[in-house]
Amino acid sequence: MSRRDFVKVGVITGVAASTPKLAFGKGPAVISAVKPAVISSANGNKFKNGGPVTAVAKAFSMITGGADVLDAVIAGVNIVELDPLDDSVGYGGLPNADGVVQLDSSCMHGPKKWAGAVACLEGVRTPSLVAKAVMEMTDHHLLVGKGAQSFAHDMGFKIEDDLNTDNSRHKWLEWKRRMDPNHYLDPKKREEVSYKVAMQMAREGLLDPEHIFGTINCDGVNSRGEICGVTTTSGLAWKISGRVGDSPVLGAGLYVDNEVGAAGSTGRGEANLYNLSSFFIVEAMRRGAHPKDAAMEALKRVKSNTVEKRLLNEKGNPNFGLNFYALNAKGQYAGVSMYESKFAVCTENGAQTLATEALFEGKLLDQ
Repeated sequence: MSRRDFVKVGVITGVAASTPKLAFGKGPAVISAVKPAVISSANGNKFKNGGPVTAVAKAFSMITGGADVLDAVIAGVNIVELDPLDDSVGYGGLPNADGVVQLDSSCMHGPKKWAGAVACLEGVRTPSLVAKAVMEMTDHHLLVGKGAQSFAHDMGFKIEDDLNTDNSRHKWLEWKRRMDPNHYLDPKKREEVSYKVAMQMAREGLLDPEHIFGTINCDGVNSRGEICGVTTTSGLAWKISGRVGDSPVLGAGLYVDNEVGAAGSTGRGEANLYNLSSFFIVEAMRRGAHPKDAAMEALKRVKSNTVEKRLLNEKGNPNFGLNFYALNAKGQYAGVSMYESKFAVCTENGAQTLATEALFEGKLLDQ
């Protein structure tokens, strides 16, 4: 061996010895030092559907136990979808203006580059699982309405006539009692009357203000840096039949790029749709922004693009809530919101409910 070859071998050996060990899964090679994490909206660490764990705790336990990350986060949100006490998701979700529960969901598998979604789905308690079936069993990303229901039936899901509970039906009837019976009002009057009635019910304790636009987003990363996410919702309370918000739309209610991270949202879907905020957040993280900074920048963009007087409060700020949940490939995470709110996370330190980083001081009901 020549001296030059000897030196080359020595350099290569030294570099190999000093390089962190790589893990090779189904996705690209990643540094094995990633700390697993699960992040979600606050209801992900509140509702248990009569069981022992919340959504984020369930997902984290499955991820650290070696389960596929998407299977884990969907198993987590299934807890909330099936819990009748959460009236913003799945069974018992607040219905549309006609008293019908219509559900939306999307999921994205980072390593496989797969996605699936459903919208205006009726009769299935766990739309997240139907979205996953769309992802796995079709060449499509989004099925809606009767077509989504027929697909769910073909896949073996139970179709129920009514997903209302006594709680969701009672709240809908109370809204109907207060609402102008001529529901299709001119745009300005409709927004003022419908939203004001909902906020009045929230101030009276009849509705959770977070659930007027309620949803659950849940994203996770494992030790191999594999990232997946899911968003599921019953949508805006008392929405016009057929209305679809941001939750099932890729890039709005959810976006995942396995090399970068994931982002999702809860809150006013129309504001998020207009700005494709989840995609915006992931792209900001791609450029090196921390999840908190990326998500806060998205909120600022929503604020700057909200110019209609009907959507502004007396201070000239948005009169609605909007939360973002962001997670990067390093396991760093953040929850941000238009106004003071909460989010959930589970790491090696256990499941926690934490305060979001708010763009504006005070709670939504105080505005």
